[in-house]
Amino acid sequence: MISADAAPNLSASLTEAIGGVNDVFWAWILIPLLVVVSLYFTFGSGLVQLRMLPEMFKVVGGQPEIAPDGKKAVSSLQAFMISAAARVGTGNIVGVAVAISLGGPGAVFWMWAMALIVGGASFVESTLAQLYKVRNRTGYHGGPAYYMERGLGQRWLGVLFAIILILTFPMVFNAAQSNTIAGAVTNSSDALGTGSGLWLSAAVGVAVVVATALVIFGGVRRIAHTAQALIPAFAAIYVIIGLAIMAMNYQAVPGVFVMIFEHAFGLREFGAAALGTVIVQGVRRGMFSNEAGLGSAPNAAASASVTHPVKQGLVQTLGVYFDTLVLCTVTAFIVLLGRGDEPLDGGLEGDLAQHAVMASLGPWALHLMTLILILVAFTSVLGNYYYGESNIEYLTRNEGVMLGYKVVFLAATMLGSLGSIDLVWTLADTTMGLMALVNLLAITPLAMIAFRLLKDYNEQRREGRDPVFTRDRLPGLKGVECWDPATEDAHVSEESRA
Repeated sequence: MISADAAPNLSASLTEAIGGVNDVFWAWILIPLLVVVSLYFTFGSGLVQLRMLPEMFKVVGGQPEIAPDGKKAVSSLQAFMISAAARVGTGNIVGVAVAISLGGPGAVFWMWAMALIVGGASFVESTLAQLYKVRNRTGYHGGPAYYMERGLGQRWLGVLFAIILILTFPMVFNAAQSNTIAGAVTNSSDALGTGSGLWLSAAVGVAVVVATALVIFGGVRRIAHTAQALIPAFAAIYVIIGLAIMAMNYQAVPGVFVMIFEHAFGLREFGAAALGTVIVQGVRRGMFSNEAGLGSAPNAAASASVTHPVKQGLVQTLGVYFDTLVLCTVTAFIVLLGRGDEPLDGGLEGDLAQHAVMASLGPWALHLMTLILILVAFTSVLGNYYYGESNIEYLTRNEGVMLGYKVVFLAATMLGSLGSIDLVWTLADTTMGLMALVNLLAITPLAMIAFRLLKDYNEQRREGRDPVFTRDRLPGLKGVECWDPATEDAHVSEESRA
């Protein structure tokens, strides 16, 4: 039996061991693969993530069709919000703070650079998810497991991916979100002098579990509506906080940019090893935040009711920019401007952003950040749940299994609020890396299909039409269930009436 004193040492040893494996895996396998395939997607698509930026804003507001149960299916915007619920989470706040703490200010530059490059991967994976989606009672569902089976003809690979995703999002990532909520509430409680401890973390965990259960038992529409209501509100508040801090410290803003670029290219570092740490931390935390190439966002993208697969590919690519170039940048400047002359300590400081806001705006701002972190992490919990549900449905349609999944998910939410953040984040790196590896290896041979879809989309645009896809437009496609000509004609009629 492990004593109470030995438990922290065991956790620290386990964290260090897993972290060492993660460093090698990310630096020598995953990051090179991500860069190479993302460049292939970028140039193979004709710089789609840059060239078609105006089109991304244009297609986000499309109207959905009527689902078999008589209600509206999930719209393009709602699918965007479901993926944003998982994307716009603690990765934008805690993850960025951790990247700066471990890799220095230069990690921010590599987040920016990779967001522009991996936008191509986001486009390809989400377009493929739309193409190979399947129908259900409330509309559609799908994701990487589906295009691995239907596009590659490899069900075993789809099963493997589904299992890794279920371990990653509903379990590990979900624990990271509830852990962040508990930590934020603890910080506020300590500042108010009301005390903290295991009892407070447990109370927070129970509250999060109850709130989550009320949403997830309402199905995908309730998840979408909740995300659509919460995300714009807290994102706007957070951006306003960041702009206010930048305005208050406007003289220091140019210096922060200089510091980011100096550290990014090793001008302030000592040797290649330090520079490698900067790059690895920037890319690793950037992927945790924007999820491009990870294979998570396609699960939400597949749920959208749109007239052409490319439309949702473009919408999900826009999400990468919103996540990294806007929200992550806000966090970076909050941390770097708010830290003053204090050095970055190199530890896993999950509350670094909270204290940076407090340093700039005063003690009251700590509680505002607590509220923002609660809302951000809670929406991520909902997004994580949906990703798991979609992949459980891929593995089995048994209602008992789905109910069991809900119970296990809520249990992981509770346990996350009580766990060690160091170990949680380290495990998140491991499972996220494995998931990305499987997804990138799958979408690379399927990318030509996404490029053909993009060509079809642009041809229809040049003819002055709102692009509509039917599977007969790309002869030779196999494994495509939806996009029947008659069904899509009905969809267009419904959309025109709306």
